[in-house]
Parts: sequence; structure tokens; C-alpha cells
Amino acid sequence: MERRTLNKLLAAGFVSAVSGCSNPARTGGYTEVYSQIPKKKALMHVGCQRGGITKENLEFWARHGVFHIDGGSPQMIQGKGWDFDDSLRKKEMCQKYDINLDAYHLPLSSAGINRTQFPNIMLAKSPERDKEIEILQQMIEVTGKTKVRALFYNTTILPVLRTGQTPGRGGSLYSTWDYAKAIQKNEGLTIASEVSLDEMYERIIYLLDRILPVAEEWKVQLGNHIPDPPVALGYRGISRWNSPVVLEGIKRFSRLYESPYHGFNLCIGSCAEGMKDPNSEIHELIRFVGRRKQIFNVHFRNIKGGFNSFQEVYPDEGDMDFYEVARTLRDVEYPYMLMPDHVPAHPDDPQGKQAFAFSYGYIKALIQSVNSEIDRIT
Repeated sequence: MERRTLNKLLAAGFVSAVSGCSNPARTGGYTEVYSQIPKKKALMHVGCQRGGITKENLEFWARHGVFHIDGGSPQMIQGKGWDFDDSLRKKEMCQKYDINLDAYHLPLSSAGINRTQFPNIMLAKSPERDKEIEILQQMIEVTGKTKVRALFYNTTILPVLRTGQTPGRGGSLYSTWDYAKAIQKNEGLTIASEVSLDEMYERIIYLLDRILPVAEEWKVQLGNHIPDPPVALGYRGISRWNSPVVLEGIKRFSRLYESPYHGFNLCIGSCAEGMKDPNSEIHELIRFVGRRKQIFNVHFRNIKGGFNSFQEVYPDEGDMDFYEVARTLRDVEYPYMLMPDHVPAHPDDPQGKQAFAFSYGYIKALIQSVNSEIDRIT
């Protein structure tokens, strides 16, 4: 390596960051360090999925430099699917503010089997699930015709699991999960009764076998959000597809199909909730799906804690070093949205606008910061 290149690396902190020590020779010399130098600037950008497409929200996003969004969903035509004309109207509204309508959400939510709009798919109840899948196919077609890039969805039976709130900084309240407390509540089975891990995958495959070909036809990415949080197998009778080892669940789901339209709405926070040491473990997970080009969106939220016990906090105060997370996303050339999600609550901020505005700025600054490394070594 040329001395001037090495000096640039030393000045930028790359030697110690990659080798973990001041002497790179201990880990194979400067050749190894050089191989870790990022070659491109970050392609990612701040995004949001909060709220619908209204004048108020569009102006709020544009004021804060958010020009890529998940727009929720178009109007529903009962028994048929989405209103194509409404989807076009939504896209045109976004274009007035130079905002890109990147994604919609399918009506396969994280609300739980008792509240989700289309429950029969994850209940494996035929022929009802086949009708629901036909409607999803129509929604994919509308999305493709409108030139919206991606659709996000959940394949869950249990809802998002939390046990309460923990006081945080400035009077904030942090959404909290404590598995031991949940066990004490002994809430019992859902209407789905008991579902094993293999049965869960059978239901997911039944769905994807029927909607992925349509997504491929219309060039729409399908991004699955992992169940939140990962828990022990059989909790309340349900084995979640990403439990109990979140990385293994991600790998298994990833390998179901070799398609550029099969991937993840990757929630960094939910993944960390299944880890014992999120600050170190999250990078292997990002590299795995990132190198396979299966990250279609990122929920950029931080936690304190890990598997079985955590709090959702502001992005700058969690256990994960989000600067390092942003570097890893940059280095796998992730090109889409980083969006705030599940921000802490506060009585003075009932709609969460303050917390979201803070998060937008934090994410934009992170992207600029990791890009500045490229400038320093080129």
C-alpha cells in the first residue's frame, strides 16, 4: 500500500476500526485493512411511513428533508382490492412536493390475528385464504401499474408484544418488553391455537408461492417485517418464524426463494430484540441480507437490552452504535429508506412529531457523516 494512502486511512480511523488494535499486522497486515475500505458513498436516504398522504404530512416531510415515503395504502374497494385511481392521486400529490412514493403496506399487519384485516392466510383457513390472496394479487398489480417500488407486509399471528412503559429522558416513556412478566400474565392461546415453526413456514410459503410470481411480473419488491419481538418457541402456542435465534430465522426466510423481489422490510430494532449483544450481532445480519440485495426498507430504531428484555429508545441512546450500523448499511450498498419507527412517547408530543423530526435530522446527519469518510480517503 502507498504511504500516502495508509496515512489517509490512519487519519480517518480505519486501521483501528477494522483491526480492533493500533497494529494492523496482528490481523493480517494492511492488505486486510485496505480491503475493508468502502468504495462508494451511501445510496440510502431518510424516509418515513408515519401517517397518510395528506397536505399536512407532505409539507411536514418536505420541511424536514424527507423526500421518500411509504404511503400506507390506497383506498380499498371491498371484495376487490385497491382503487387504482386513488393510487395515482396519491402519487401525484407526492410529486407536487418532490416526494417519492416508494412503497405501500399490504393489509397483512402486525396487529395480531384478532385484528388483522386478512386473518385467514396465517390461520391456513381455506377457501377463505385463497380469496384474500386474490385480493393481494390485485393490490400488487395496482402497485406495479402506479410504479410504486415496494410492498411491505407481516406474517404474524401474535401482535407486537410489549408489557408496559419505562420512564425515559425528559419525561419520555419507552415501550418495554419483559418476557418474565409476560409469562406471569399467562394470557393463553389465540384463536390460532398451537402453530409449530414448520407450520408457520408452510403458511408463509403457501402465500408467497401465489403472490411472488405476480410481484415478479409487475416488478414490485415484497418486504417482510419480522415478528416483533422474537420470543421463545411456543409462546402462547405460537412459534414465530424468526424465533428463537433471529439470524437463523432471517437466513431461513431469505433462502425460501432466489428472487430479486423477495426480501425484507428490515427492522433493525426488532432484529436487535432477538439478540444477546445487539451492538455486535446486528452487523452480521445486515451483511447477510445486504449482500443478497434483500433489504427493501429499514426501520431505523434503537433499543436498550436484548432478547427477552428491552426498551425502545431514541436512536442516539440505545445499545447499538448507529454510526457503525449506518456504515455497515453503506458498505453493503443499501440504496433505499432509513425510517424512524416506534419513537418514545411524551405528553407534550401526542402525535410524535417532535420525536420524528429529531429522528429525521439524526438519520440525515448519520448519512452525511459516513459519506465524509469516503471524502477523506479519496
